[in-house]
Amino acid sequence: MAKLILTLDGAYLSEKSLTKVRTGIGRRPANDFHLDNLAVSGDHAVILKIGSDYYIEDLDSTNGTRVNNEPVKRHALKNGDLIDIGKFQLKFLNDANADATASAFAQTMLMHPSAIRLHEKSLTASVEDAKVAEPAAVKPSSALNSVPENSGMQTAAVEREAKPDLLAKVQVLNGASSGRELVLNKALTTLGKVGVQVAVITRRANGYFITHVEGKVRPSVNGVTTGLQAHALSDHDVIELAGVKMEFYLSKQGS
Repeated sequence: MAKLILTLDGAYLSEKSLTKVRTGIGRRPANDFHLDNLAVSGDHAVILKIGSDYYIEDLDSTNGTRVNNEPVKRHALKNGDLIDIGKFQLKFLNDANADATASAFAQTMLMHPSAIRLHEKSLTASVEDAKVAEPAAVKPSSALNSVPENSGMQTAAVEREAKPDLLAKVQVLNGASSGRELVLNKALTTLGKVGVQVAVITRRANGYFITHVEGKVRPSVNGVTTGLQAHALSDHDVIELAGVKMEFYLSKQGS
């Protein structure tokens, strides 16, 4: 069933299934999504259900409606579309697998791009540090039974991770949603919960790296707390972040 997940600066607020033909969004309390902010018009936009399709229509609002950062008047919604209204964002989900993923990661995995901007300085510094210290970052922790640095075996392992036919994923290991997966198909995938613990997984030519962004506690990999610099991820590493345990693994495209 289709639904909208409402966030403000990356913080989860609420979600609602789109069961009605017309779902109102605006500052007036009568709207299904009541967004109490002066940047939002009284009746700002509406979600229309036509058969099995959903459309968002801007109701001549003062500040407009954006979908995936593009201004729209009327737009056919697709699974994963991000709707910006004032300072609020609504994520449209209309896919059984997407719903399962959202449930699996709950609010921990949901991050608005504006939340990433809130941590831009820290994130940029972390990524730049990782680039400078990349050789050290690539070297696995001794706790992982790693091979010596610069060995042919290690180089081959890194090359395998960088092959385009391999797709990286994380799979939930604990809780009621154990077994659910998230595909890491972006250059940056931000995970965590604002104000608690936030990290980013970066996809680069020589593999995937996890970097701490926010929170007193850093994420751990295979039970070892990560440092200030980016930490290289290997196939079947176990990540713990904001109370969620996830297995990082590589699979062939389409599997």
